[in-house]
Amino acid sequence: MDTLTSVDRFGDLLRRYREQASMSQSELARALGTTQSAVSRWEKGGADPRLSTVLSVVRVLGRTIELGDGVDRTQIRQHLAMTPRQRLEAVTNVSRLRAAVR
Repeated sequence: MDTLTSVDRFGDLLRRYREQASMSQSELARALGTTQSAVSRWEKGGADPRLSTVLSVVRVLGRTIELGDGVDRTQIRQHLAMTPRQRLEAVTNVSRLRAAVR
């Protein structure tokens, strides 16, 4: 079992575990019902998958994860309770903040 902390990059872990499972990006994408380009963006850090997608990735790759102490479980519950439109607005707001910091 691996602990994903706030200092870990999801993309690095995804690539390592995908390769250990001997899967190509295309094979993983098919198993998740997404595109190879989406998997590539996640691995490069260009986009973050939804939490539900992360859980699907874990299942498909035969892994288990434990959320580290740096993860706010309240925020996760709030995110899961959002409508798709609210999630999109939240992502847009985060993207704006990231762009402002750069």
